[in-house]
Amino acid sequence: MALSDVALCARALIRIGAAPLSSFDDGTAESEIAGALYGPVRDALLSAYAWSFATGQVALAQLSEAPAADYAHAYQLPTDFLRALSAGTGARGRGLRYRISGNTLHTDADRVLLTYIYRPEEESFPPYFDAALIARLAAELTIPVTESTSRAETMFRLAEVEFERARQIDAQQDTPGRLENFSLIDARLS
Repeated sequence: MALSDVALCARALIRIGAAPLSSFDDGTAESEIAGALYGPVRDALLSAYAWSFATGQVALAQLSEAPAADYAHAYQLPTDFLRALSAGTGARGRGLRYRISGNTLHTDADRVLLTYIYRPEEESFPPYFDAALIARLAAELTIPVTESTSRAETMFRLAEVEFERARQIDAQQDTPGRLENFSLIDARLS
């Protein structure tokens, strides 16, 4: 079942024993706190790992103004960009030297294919990510809503367990990584 931002926050509030909210504008302290914390917590959790459902590739548009130093070209990052994973050229999404500066990517390459973490719509979050996000929201909401530091410590521990569980599930949805270039293997084969 796809959950909205409000439904995710409502479930997090229920986990800490608070009343759920019906919107971020319903006038309660819980809705105001949840509305202020939701976006940053969601983005931090999305950025913390290379989630398969939030990883994308895009050819970047080169900007007319070059960087002041170090690199020859600047490229505009996508509007939904959260974190770079790699950059490459042509059909290869890795291998470039680059630097992220503000909302631009600097490199010497004439074309850039960026592999990155983006901000998907909440309705496309898989259930394992929903569980991790709800746990993290509950932890973040505990002190402002309940003023209980001991409960907050417990909620943060539970959130870390949910995060690790979600990472393990997500990692099983990709071919395991392999060593492409390793000098010891190359020496042994020659």
